[in-house]
Amino acid sequence: MPDTRKLRDLAGVGKAFLKDFEQLGIQNVDQLKKQNPKKLYDRLCELTGTRQDPCVLDTLTCAVAQAKDPNLPPEKRNWWYYSRLRKAQPQ
Repeated sequence: MPDTRKLRDLAGVGKAFLKDFEQLGIQNVDQLKKQNPKKLYDRLCELTGTRQDPCVLDTLTCAVAQAKDPNLPPEKRNWWYYSRLRKAQPQ
């Protein structure tokens, strides 16, 4: 059954991110849930010709997590949750 949520329904997804998703060819939540956030981030950097802020990766990670799990706990619906996880990873 198709996911009826809109991309704009996901926490942290505003007008700017809707434009980013459009550039990436992501039109709906069903498409988003199949994506790898790091690959989306790398592609967005390539498309824009600019290294995006790492918080963009965190927001993409958050959006994909929400797309995959409509019942995601509230604390995991914030990009800064994923920012903490990213920063805790060894470089």
